Amino acid sequence: MNDTPPEVDRKYRELLLERSGEARLKMGCSMHATAQALVRASVLARHPTASAAALRRELFLRFYARDYDAEARERILARLEGSRVG
Repeated sequence: MNDTPPEVDRKYRELLLERSGEARLKMGCSMHATAQALVRASVLARHPTASAAALRRELFLRFYARDYDAEARERILARLEGSRVG
């Protein structure tokens, strides 16, 4: 759904493109970090004792599950079980 008038979309894009590439990259990284924090908080609200592996699994599933077929997802999830993410 997009209920934003085209002229507002154009103005928003114009404002974004006025920023430097570095500023836009920092903005995107900040938005991604915020999204990760929200997912972590959501998982911990439902499962307060979730392990680090469970958090990695949920982050992957929430952000990237649709990007992979079932077989690839399972391989990635298996690797995440043994890795550390800060």
